[in-house]
Amino acid sequence: MVLTPLEWQALILSLKISSVAVAVSLPFGIALAWLLARRNFAGKALLDGIIHLPLVLPPVVIGYLLLVVMGRRGAVGSWLFDTFGISFSFNWKGAALASAVVAFPLLVRAIRLSIELVDKRLEAAARTLGASPIRVFFTITLPLIAPGIVSGLVLAFARSLGEFGATITFVSNIPGETQTIPLAMFAFIETPGAEQSVARLCIIAIVISLLSLFGSEWLSRRMKRRMGVK
Repeated sequence: MVLTPLEWQALILSLKISSVAVAVSLPFGIALAWLLARRNFAGKALLDGIIHLPLVLPPVVIGYLLLVVMGRRGAVGSWLFDTFGISFSFNWKGAALASAVVAFPLLVRAIRLSIELVDKRLEAAARTLGASPIRVFFTITLPLIAPGIVSGLVLAFARSLGEFGATITFVSNIPGETQTIPLAMFAFIETPGAEQSVARLCIIAIVISLLSLFGSEWLSRRMKRRMGVK
């Protein structure tokens, strides 16, 4: 199966955008998952609802909201551009931001469930021995939730890879800049005689998703064996 230069661009750009989206989201995902799992505070239900809102909102709505807030003339986007020269409009960074927002709930949910399964008595025992909360988290909690983090990363990566509505609304469909695999397939579907390109990209998307799932399962099992979990 030989890919055209445009198909290669879409493939490489998709992998780049999805990788950046999950890498940047991970620290925030871990922090918010821990906050929701371990702390009770006023507005917790509201925060939980806001985090999971992208799961139920139409992707086009998310893209429009990003355009209003993070666009060149948006409330935050205009300040970022005027102050730091950073722009998310119509470039790959905006596509990564849209993918991160859409995939973020899946990342947080997987990590939160893992944290809730950790026995609090282990953390309490470490604290009674003089360990600080930060040390307890990095030496006790984090290793135990590693399989959940891997699962969350894979889910977020797969969701980012398949993102369409928010991306095309926020940063348009620009070949070589914002045209990921789903957007390239959409463009090819509208092009007469481009059925083979659509089929090739479809196969590639399926293969990448399957490899990600198999890799996640393999890593999770290996981590569990190292921790003595059957």
